[in-house]
Amino acid sequence: MARMHTRRRGSSGSERPAADEPPEWSDVDEDAIEQRVVELAEQGYDPSQIGLKLRDEGVQGTPVPDVKLATGKKVTEILEDNDAGPELPEDFRNLLEKAVRLHEHVEANGQDHQNKRALQNTQSKIRRLADYYRGDELDEDFTYSYETAKELLE
Repeated sequence: MARMHTRRRGSSGSERPAADEPPEWSDVDEDAIEQRVVELAEQGYDPSQIGLKLRDEGVQGTPVPDVKLATGKKVTEILEDNDAGPELPEDFRNLLEKAVRLHEHVEANGQDHQNKRALQNTQSKIRRLADYYRGDELDEDFTYSYETAKELLE
């Protein structure tokens, strides 16, 4: 698949091995995993960071290679069930943070045409993603601007 804002093709990525059940060496209780996920969310970790922490550190010293295989739910589903989910979807929030940083940089450095273009591309991605999330995670009348992005991130 091609990149969104360049003419280059995408790079091939590694794929997870196909598995229907968690490995035998990772026999952690589902409730313990869910408690750890909620605990990490309360500490301020994003869902992707929670997955990495569970993979690396695990629960009670035992790594959890795949939360969905171990519990039957994704990390975000566990967070929603326990009312600990993030206010904004993680991918949308990351794009907003990037756009705010770029906007502030471009204001300070008006001659930086490369980052002006990067800001335009990022704003385009935000608008496209806002159409996807509008109604569910975002308000129906949401429109992107620098001011609304700053408000949402505070």
